[in-house]
Amino acid sequence: MSKLRTALVSGASRGIGRAIAVRLAADGFQVAINYHSNDEAASEACRLCEKAGSPKVISVRADISVESEVIAMLEEIETRLGVVDLLVNNAGRAPRERNDILSASRESFNELLSINLAGPYFLTQKIAQRWVSSSDEPGAGRAVAFVSSISAETVSLNRGEYCVSKAGIAMASKLWAARLAPHQIPVIEIRPGIMKTDMTSAVQDVYDQRIADGLVPQRRWGMPEDIARITSALGRGDFDFCSGAVIYADGGFHISQL
Repeated sequence: MSKLRTALVSGASRGIGRAIAVRLAADGFQVAINYHSNDEAASEACRLCEKAGSPKVISVRADISVESEVIAMLEEIETRLGVVDLLVNNAGRAPRERNDILSASRESFNELLSINLAGPYFLTQKIAQRWVSSSDEPGAGRAVAFVSSISAETVSLNRGEYCVSKAGIAMASKLWAARLAPHQIPVIEIRPGIMKTDMTSAVQDVYDQRIADGLVPQRRWGMPEDIARITSALGRGDFDFCSGAVIYADGGFHISQL
């Protein structure tokens, strides 16, 4: 009987993270849903994962920017599900207020860099340490995905701290890809475009028009399920020889055109 594989999805109570967790549940993974504050949303995500067919699903509340909470989260996951096999670094937040970079605060910058960059960077470190020190066969079906954003290379002058944090994630993905490659553990960056989630609901009308006008060549919103399918392929092993790859899920937004 083959070993059940465990996936940890950070920020999985809603939006993209929830869609990823549900898809991995349908693929047969045990799923650990990390969330920060919304117990009700986390419970609903668990219910959907169970309905999708996960052998076992748990929710673990933890702020990934706080080391002690990360350590406690991993101990709980390992006790209840075993060592994490697939890590999906999805958790992140937008600035509390959008301000021009001439007036944006240091506090907002530090908050986003702590949550969006340092959090996933050191969460990956904790899990990678376990993998590298284990006696398992190289690779052993393990993998890491960093969910970044087109903001890693697209300027938004009223949320500079978010752009910087996502540019940092792009480099973090490359660093961990290089470090884990000798252990046959692929690391990829998934770079979503304009996604239809609750985070973008306030600007839906604006982007509906801009997308219709061609801002996105495929002329549609990105959906959480678009990201979930890519993560599913990583979990299946389809990207085992693609470590360091950047996979755009933006409908062609990143294509430069004359």
